[in-house]
Amino acid sequence: MPLNKLRNIGIAAHIDAGKTTVSERILFYTGVTRKIGEVHDGQATMDFMIQEQERGITIASAAISCKWKDYNINLIDTPGHIDFTMEVERSLRVIDGMIAVFCSIGGVEPQTETIWNQADRYKVPRIAFINKMDRSGANFAEVVSMMNNYLDANATPFQLPIGAEENFNGIIDIVQQTAYTFDEKGLKEIEIPAEYKVEAVKSRNLIIEKLADFNDDIMNLFIEEKIVSNELLKRAAREATIKLLITPVFCGAAYKNKGIQNLLDAVIDYLPSPIDVGAIVGSDVDDLEKTQKRAPTNKEPFSALAFKIINDPFVGQQTFIRVYSGVLKSGMPVLNSTKGKTERIGRILKIHAKERVDINEAGTGDIVALIGLKLTKTGDTLCDVTQPLLLEKIYVTPPVIELKITPVLRKDQEKLGEALRKLANEDPSFTTRFDDETTETIIAGMGELHLEIIVDRLKHEFKVDVNIDEPSVSFRETITAEQNCDFKLVKQTGGKGQFANVKLRLEPNPGKGYEFIDKIKGGSIPAEYVISVNKGIQKTISEGVLAGFPVVDVKVVLLDGSFHPVDSSDMAFRTCASICFKSGFMKANPTLLEPIMKIEVNTPDEYIGDIVGNLNRRRGTIESMRRYRKGSQKLNGLVPLMEMFGYASQLRNISSGRASYSMEFLKYSPASTSIQEQALKKLAEKKVLEQRN
Repeated sequence: MPLNKLRNIGIAAHIDAGKTTVSERILFYTGVTRKIGEVHDGQATMDFMIQEQERGITIASAAISCKWKDYNINLIDTPGHIDFTMEVERSLRVIDGMIAVFCSIGGVEPQTETIWNQADRYKVPRIAFINKMDRSGANFAEVVSMMNNYLDANATPFQLPIGAEENFNGIIDIVQQTAYTFDEKGLKEIEIPAEYKVEAVKSRNLIIEKLADFNDDIMNLFIEEKIVSNELLKRAAREATIKLLITPVFCGAAYKNKGIQNLLDAVIDYLPSPIDVGAIVGSDVDDLEKTQKRAPTNKEPFSALAFKIINDPFVGQQTFIRVYSGVLKSGMPVLNSTKGKTERIGRILKIHAKERVDINEAGTGDIVALIGLKLTKTGDTLCDVTQPLLLEKIYVTPPVIELKITPVLRKDQEKLGEALRKLANEDPSFTTRFDDETTETIIAGMGELHLEIIVDRLKHEFKVDVNIDEPSVSFRETITAEQNCDFKLVKQTGGKGQFANVKLRLEPNPGKGYEFIDKIKGGSIPAEYVISVNKGIQKTISEGVLAGFPVVDVKVVLLDGSFHPVDSSDMAFRTCASICFKSGFMKANPTLLEPIMKIEVNTPDEYIGDIVGNLNRRRGTIESMRRYRKGSQKLNGLVPLMEMFGYASQLRNISSGRASYSMEFLKYSPASTSIQEQALKKLAEKKVLEQRN
């Protein structure tokens, strides 16, 4: 099929706007399914994960192929919940056009703004579908107004609803100047009702007026007050949509099967084919400053981007790719230019949600899954071995919430590690690491629901039961007073004994780390044993003295000591120095230092007071506030890490999901007496628990 008859599109929106319901109707009307699946009863074709069916939400983006009026459509249904924003991100990276679904009552909601900004990042042309026009409180005009006010979308109605709420029974095609009603038999074309004729003509003139700014032919006809043909109007509207100059707006009620056929026509009429998008631009592998282009044609060298990985229990790892140029054949060697390694293509699958069809080759514009790739990860470029290039990677949003995870059964520790590795491989916004200091396995993700789904998948898919808890904070230990100490190690056994004697002075060394100064005179301790003293102290500070946390910012001065020509040894001086240091440390007013994080919050103006108040309650200090963009501010401050657990969820609640934040480690700072007592108590409880187990 010619490339101009291919559409790679995604469906995205705020949660509960009806994306998956729209997808299910598209599959029904394009003949992919014979029965309409519903989200609420867990039967949606696109929501095939057990976690999606139980919760009635979309978690993973699902790819599916269908046909409409001799056109091929690759459709990706994406999640609406902010915890799964990475799924939207990687889908938008590979699609050519997008249907943005809006609820006729809620309009522009918090996650809508996030998705819109993501689509802007990848310059994805989009059309809007205002859904649920049959619901109480539906307001088509208000949603269009919100799109322009909040998203700067230049939203332009291409349809008008006939009636609203329970009286919604049809739509008017403004370009064609005709109307449609819906009944059990399907779509029925009628004449525009008399009471809507004036508004329909006025709306068509508004489209002409807007397009006159971008199209000279329409501008001339508009000035001369001549009739603009439907064909010219559609062609100009398509060009303006592809160039992100306007957002055509359509409407319907997906659950009641109203408006879907018209929406499919709009996908064909206004969203781009791979040819319209044009050549993909990549970098030269040897010189990243140089660019290379691949035109969307099968005659060009092969290039593709891996955008999603799924571990399937039946076929193993599936790697989803979007082919930008050339042809990919089964058994063909390809270069992973991101890794600099060659992979061989095994099976190529065309995906119908959870069903798969084997194909021998994939051409330009195709979205397919590959079986057998071992090295390729999300965001990697696959290309012709002889003509490599590197495509732009997928932006990965940093995780915002961390939890400690442990298996219920100790024997499952290795099994848990392998499962977490596979899940992190699938989802770049989920990370896992082992904290050497606290000896805890830490998982991190985009929110509580995100990690809840991970835990659920561990239980159902990988058969590992786990416990989760807040991770421990990695404190540091230091001293606040100067202290002299000395210790003599004397041990006599049947054979060779042990002898070492050191005198030390411990001094606070704020911000300068550990320093060791040798002030031995007259050879009271030989040089090789001075080295042993330093090593013994270094081992002790890495293990901690007060509570098992590393010691920092201490200067140790070796003042004096003595040795025995026979009984002294490297080990004796190491042990002696360690004991001496510990005794002096505990007398030098030891204290815990807590990690302080630098935080940046982006928020709409109306939430700034609540956010500042919340940070103050978390012992935070605000350093600066400045205008971020119209109606938004950027706030910078410092907050102790131990106060930040649960902040992501609370910030989301405070700002209705519209604020975002990032934080990074800045410094260690002395903890108050109450914080120290709290930390030491927790540590003692942890040790007791470990001893019991």
